Amino acid sequence: MHRIGYLLMDGFQVLSLATQTVFEYANLAAKEPFYSIENFSPAGGLVRSSLGLAVETRPLDAPRLADTWMVIGVNDPLAAPTPEATLDFVRQAGSQARRTVGVCTGGFVLAEAGLLAGRRATTHWAFAHEMRKRYPDIEVEDDRIYLIDGPIWTSAGMTAGLDLALGMVEKDLGADAARSVARKLVMHQRRFGGQSQHSEMLDLAPKSDRIQNALNYARNHLSRSLSVEELAEVVHLSPRQFTRVFTNETGHSPAKAIEGLRLEAARLMIEQSRHSLDVVARETGFRDRRHMREAFLRGFGVPPQAVRRDARGVTG
Repeated sequence: MHRIGYLLMDGFQVLSLATQTVFEYANLAAKEPFYSIENFSPAGGLVRSSLGLAVETRPLDAPRLADTWMVIGVNDPLAAPTPEATLDFVRQAGSQARRTVGVCTGGFVLAEAGLLAGRRATTHWAFAHEMRKRYPDIEVEDDRIYLIDGPIWTSAGMTAGLDLALGMVEKDLGADAARSVARKLVMHQRRFGGQSQHSEMLDLAPKSDRIQNALNYARNHLSRSLSVEELAEVVHLSPRQFTRVFTNETGHSPAKAIEGLRLEAARLMIEQSRHSLDVVARETGFRDRRHMREAFLRGFGVPPQAVRRDARGVTG
């Protein structure tokens, strides 16, 4: 049996406990109690969430109490430092457990304990900049749903913990078990770890109607080559002026932003239609299927075939 210990601290984010349902349904899919789950806290007893819900916990007696430790985040990880005794426990647990997981801002506890030094990690997008600033030895990837670096797993905020838990089930019990759990939980669109935390259009958030109009035009004409000259002409700017204004307002070059829009559109077509990958590539403006595959690996960390296979497995 694989023991999962949830480390809860006062003010923990209650949504993180929803990940326990993933393991509950994994046991049903496996037709045996593969996972056992217990809640822990530094002192034991009742621990209150940010919502006020109280959960009974065991005290932290020894790191070997669990094979996987799920360190649960709080709404504001910067409000107070983690007690040194808790950090000592996390360090010891991290050296002995099979996996140590920072769920949402729980990654800050792992960072304070030194477990993320020299590793790749993610966290809730609202705190990623602060993690990068406070811990320059961590390679923070703030646009990922979850990340795996050896025995250390970290997730983005809120519902991303469910995707991480499904990733653990797939690692332990296989893809069929993970798809079965996703179906039972009505997770009709299971997200891979490499998937962005944001909608590309929302993330760009230009300040002016002019640049917003250029983005709207691009999204509606993705099958075209969409050169800077074409986009600049749409909004009545010179190519040089358009590039400067676009980059200042969105933080991205036009080429980078257009690739993001193409990726988002291609992913949705792959998940929601039965068009061939050649057709998807053509309709979303990639040169060919190979070019789209390279972009998917850069952007999502998985090829288009994996996205389609998973989408069909979950919805089928």
